[in-house]
Amino acid sequence: MNILKTSLIASLLALTLPVLAQTTNSASANAMTMGSVVKINTEQQKVTVKHEAITNLDMPGMTMVFRVKDAAMLTAVKPGNDIQFRAEKVDGAITITHLEVAK
Repeated sequence: MNILKTSLIASLLALTLPVLAQTTNSASANAMTMGSVVKINTEQQKVTVKHEAITNLDMPGMTMVFRVKDAAMLTAVKPGNDIQFRAEKVDGAITITHLEVAK
């Protein structure tokens, strides 16, 4: 009887763990990162941000230049603004795909 219970538990864990891992990965991919706008370059669609760790990219906090997915994002911010953003790899470049002024 104990062998049957152990097999059943092992089977349930084998089915559940991939789902839990997927949920964790998608939550990480949607995580917002805090930062502060240092500089904006509208001509090149780039923004320099001093940011906290970007968990979905496994990147420590630093100051760096990002592309933005949409140039209109840059009209909503100015240097000195605290922001929340989502960054992803797009065509091999780390790109801000969502940006908003922090509240």
